[in-house]
Amino acid sequence: MKTKLFSALVAMGVAVASGSASATELWDPHLRGVESGLAAGALPPEGVYFILNNYFASFKQYQPSNSKSGMKLDAIVEVPILLWNTGLKVLGADYAVAIAQPFDHTEISIAGNNAIDGNGHWGRFNTYLVPVILSWSLPYDLHVKGSFGVWLDNASSSPGHEPSRGGVGAGNGFTTFEPGLGISWLHDGWNVSAQIYYDTSTRNDKTGYQSGDQIAVDYTFTKTIDQWTVGMGAFQLNQLEKDTARNGTKLSGSVSQSYGLGPIVGYDFGPVSLQATYNHYLLTHNDVGDNVLNVRVVAPLY
Repeated sequence: MKTKLFSALVAMGVAVASGSASATELWDPHLRGVESGLAAGALPPEGVYFILNNYFASFKQYQPSNSKSGMKLDAIVEVPILLWNTGLKVLGADYAVAIAQPFDHTEISIAGNNAIDGNGHWGRFNTYLVPVILSWSLPYDLHVKGSFGVWLDNASSSPGHEPSRGGVGAGNGFTTFEPGLGISWLHDGWNVSAQIYYDTSTRNDKTGYQSGDQIAVDYTFTKTIDQWTVGMGAFQLNQLEKDTARNGTKLSGSVSQSYGLGPIVGYDFGPVSLQATYNHYLLTHNDVGDNVLNVRVVAPLY
């Protein structure tokens, strides 16, 4: 996509299943760094857009002490999204809606043992609905976007509802509410952005477990020259409170945090654009991390 479109494409929470960790029941709602490279505060021009994130992760599990546990997770996450900028104005902002239905393939193994799910399996993650996206264009090339999304409790498998063939669930057995705030400075091909999400989840009715609230932030610093976009991306995830067990006990050692950084490169082929982001985890506590690659394809449908 050209700068005008790619730098304006909404960062609207297309994140899923970033990793299994003891700080969450199974998967974190937000996929780390998946929105790096997008203009977090802006929307594309009026129309319907198809976005496909192809997310490849090679993770190790880190304990609260930042030491490795010996568990390894390989995951492929496919995230098809439809985004509709309606052309309507609400409170002076452009109004859009979006829906995403991710799918994931996971394989987990433990050092010195056979793989828990040796052959791996595909599954359907929780559906993500975003009924409200509002983007304001402000002076000095600033853009601010507010959004509200919901991860539905409809994954094909989850804790308490495991896959019939064994292995880990493909999604979460609870609902997550996700308000978001995006801020961008877009000037002369520069894109300096931060996308912030606050995730709060309900209790899993089958296991009685409830994950603590958390904040996820994706950062973008890029420059577009002609058809090329290059720059850096980063992310952070911070859990704000302990997880809660079935009996109401707050679990010690259940708070996670992770930080990562890596390059971004993209090319505009005309109506279709391609962008790749690579992130290496710099610090991981009570979470999974190491290396992730996301290849994003964007195509306007209308």
